[in-house]
Amino acid sequence: MSLEIWISFVLASGVLLAIPGPTLMIVISYALSGGRRTALATMPGVALGDLTAMTISLLGAGAVLAASATLFTLLKVAGALYLVWLGFRLWRAEGGVEDVAARAPRSPLAMFRTAYIVTALNPKGIVFFVAFVPQFVNVNEPAFVQFAILEATFVTLAAVNVLIWAFLAGTVKQRFASPGAVRLMNRTGAGFLIAAGLLTALVRRTA
Repeated sequence: MSLEIWISFVLASGVLLAIPGPTLMIVISYALSGGRRTALATMPGVALGDLTAMTISLLGAGAVLAASATLFTLLKVAGALYLVWLGFRLWRAEGGVEDVAARAPRSPLAMFRTAYIVTALNPKGIVFFVAFVPQFVNVNEPAFVQFAILEATFVTLAAVNVLIWAFLAGTVKQRFASPGAVRLMNRTGAGFLIAAGLLTALVRRTA
């Protein structure tokens, strides 16, 4: 793989990752409700989720999802309902610190699990990788090595992207710590989660 192709992949991936989707909305939601340290627990989940989705795609499951309307719809609906449920839980949290702590995930493992599930099982992402990654593969060179480089690059960029969004959203949380502001940020975060669920539900298979 040439340096030029790799740089093109980095630039294209960076632009795509900067666009808020279900995964980023989860990160923002956790950062607004619990601060950036809380949101940072999602980073390994996002990274592992992207790695899983890319690997599944490159092994051929992405093509199956693209061809099977039923399987695609089942994954889409399950993911959408999960996100909306998380959003409603956060919406019900009041402005008090105690209530926020009760509603928020109790451990980094819980946040890791949520981020991983949403990222890895996003059917749109799996299908997307099938169409996106091969554009940067040289057919005259070993495919496995190229796929490994591209996966490692994308996962690293995804982790950095999570760090940036968690820091920005967490900074907002730190500046507005009154009960009323906490309630507003909880509901804003809940709105992001519910919106992520609706976006997931509206995803259509590519023809």
